[in-house]
Amino acid sequence: MRRARRGRMKMRELGATRLTIGRTSRHIYAQVISGDGANVLAQASTLEASLRDGQTGNVEAAIKVGALIADRAKQAGVTAVAFDRAGYKYHGRVQALADAAREGGLEF
Repeated sequence: MRRARRGRMKMRELGATRLTIGRTSRHIYAQVISGDGANVLAQASTLEASLRDGQTGNVEAAIKVGALIADRAKQAGVTAVAFDRAGYKYHGRVQALADAAREGGLEF
C-alpha cells in the first residue's frame, strides 16, 4: 500500500495523466485517468465480451488489454501517460500489459 501511495502522490504532484492497472487472479483491468484524477478517459479489462473468450488471467489476456487500452487512449487524444502499477511488481502480467501499451503507441 505504501509503494502504491508513494507512486501516486508523485504523479499527482506532476499532474500527469496516468495509466493505472488492477489485477486479480482471474482478470486484469486498465484505466487512463486525467491528471487531476477526476475523470477516466479510457478503460479496458478482461471483463469485456470481446476479451472474455478463453483465459482471462494470463499474460496473453494482459497483452490484449494493453493493446486495447492504447487504442482507446489514442482515440481520447492521450499519447503520453505515467504508468501507475499500483504497487504490483513490474513482472508477468503487469509487464506484458505495459509492453503492449507501449507497442500500441502510448509513451511512458
